[in-house]
Amino acid sequence: MQLYAPTTLAPGRDFWLLRYTSVLEDGSLVVCERSLKNTQNGPSMPPVQHFVRAEMLPSGYLVRPCEGGGSIIHIVDHMDLEPWSVPEVLRPLYESSTVLAQKTTMVALRQLRQIAQEASQSNVTNWGRRPAALRALSQRLSRGFNEALNGFSDEGWSMIGNDGMDDVTILVNSSPDKLMGSNLSFTNGFPAVSSAVLCAKASMLLQNVPPAILLRFLREHRSEWADNNIDAYAAAAVKVGPFSLQGSRVGSFGGQVILPLAHTIEHEEFLEVIKLEGVGHSPEDPIMPRDVFLLQLCCGMDENAVGACAELIFAPIDATFADDAPLLPSGFRIIPLDSGKEASSPNRTLDLAAALEVGPAGNRASSDHSANSGCTRSVMTIAFEFAFESHMQEHVASMTRQYIRSIISSVQRVALALSPSHLGSQAGLRSPLGTPEAQTLARWICQSYRSYLGVELLKSNGEGSESSLKTLWHHSDAIMCCSMKVLPVFTFANQAGLDMLETTLVALQDITLEKIFDDHGRKTLCSEFPQIMQQGFTCLQGGICLSSMGRPVSYERAVAWKVLNEEENAHCICFMFINWSFV
Repeated sequence: MQLYAPTTLAPGRDFWLLRYTSVLEDGSLVVCERSLKNTQNGPSMPPVQHFVRAEMLPSGYLVRPCEGGGSIIHIVDHMDLEPWSVPEVLRPLYESSTVLAQKTTMVALRQLRQIAQEASQSNVTNWGRRPAALRALSQRLSRGFNEALNGFSDEGWSMIGNDGMDDVTILVNSSPDKLMGSNLSFTNGFPAVSSAVLCAKASMLLQNVPPAILLRFLREHRSEWADNNIDAYAAAAVKVGPFSLQGSRVGSFGGQVILPLAHTIEHEEFLEVIKLEGVGHSPEDPIMPRDVFLLQLCCGMDENAVGACAELIFAPIDATFADDAPLLPSGFRIIPLDSGKEASSPNRTLDLAAALEVGPAGNRASSDHSANSGCTRSVMTIAFEFAFESHMQEHVASMTRQYIRSIISSVQRVALALSPSHLGSQAGLRSPLGTPEAQTLARWICQSYRSYLGVELLKSNGEGSESSLKTLWHHSDAIMCCSMKVLPVFTFANQAGLDMLETTLVALQDITLEKIFDDHGRKTLCSEFPQIMQQGFTCLQGGICLSSMGRPVSYERAVAWKVLNEEENAHCICFMFINWSFV
């Protein structure tokens, strides 16, 4: 058995195993495994190039039948991954029980649950595909990324020389059929236009930036690190034509549109299609821009998962979106190196885009985040693949090397902006509880609510507007404001509102009001809107709305009211969704 290396900083692990399988008298199934060693009169297994020999101590599975069907599964994983052979900073990944549980044991249990759910819903299709087919696409993305990251020579990969710096490693594979799978007759795939595949990869250490928060930013703000010209080049090898996915629930983030495909039971993994509008060009009409589509796998966005890594893996897809279409995955993997639970909030991205543009402007930030966030370390690994023709190797290698360095620079800039220490010294990244504008808005929200509904929105403690904002921010119901434009967009939400919409304060401004309601909700809102403007408020019956990830959210009832400023002019519309929960 061989295990992929999770980073570029240490080789993979391999095992020679003895497996014993037995069915017990009560019908239970037992599968036991342990490493073979010549000290146990076993054969002497020679070392394998690019691998470190690891040891599996007695491990395995016990599957016990349950009355009425189903089963109970016990899993034991016990490994010695030779942590002494890796750089000291990486050793927690190779000697932590928490990490082993996250990347091996829990993954196996989730996989079994997913398969069981698919078996019970075998006739249900999504986007014209069965759940098992979508799961297979996710696995192809993940496996392709791992293959590129490890670059094993027996799979056709060879390293080419660097440019005097060793920060980025370049590998070339002249046998792309090994990467594309067994379907060599695919006429519109990479083999038809390319003779080789190039992979550029690098790893970097990040300080005090929780992986889930950084991943959210990379996913929702692609324009901050990606180059449209590179995206267009990567997509040039795939078939041009009208895309076949229609009628989806769309989440839009500044130039990119996210079309959800599927998610696992516990929502720890999402498969989606990314539409990059007007990025590419058609060979038939080089002047006319065309949309580029990426298949994207996103996992690890739960800030509360201990030891979980975060991944964003994507690949250009062709117009047919065929199950056997060739994929060249690229992306990011961020692995926490500290086993402690991260006390953090995804809303550290407040005003991040603005801060990246204008830089520091003083010291007015609240210290709430830095006080509550523990010091964390993580390692980010980046790998990007491109198909190319052999005579273009030098040019493509130079382009890719510079692109990876540009991405590293962008990530370092974002990571610095997201770190709690930076939050304490950057006005551009002020805490939502530390801005005079937010305190004023909170006061207007509460005053307008009291004026129109005759009751207090918050329990008063007489400590001023700053305390009102803090109470509003931590209110259990989802409270959010939207602009009064022709196409209203959200401008503010409290913590519960951001959780309900599954977004951040930065990305919130890319979400329009109509996108969170289904057709029935939009019709209801349109009919009630005149009453909001004339009477000042309206109460909405319970219903269903959608998060930015396309997840349905139920709410018991909702209240909408007009927010007036100091001059008694309408500033925005505020919504409060009461007793909401994910369906």
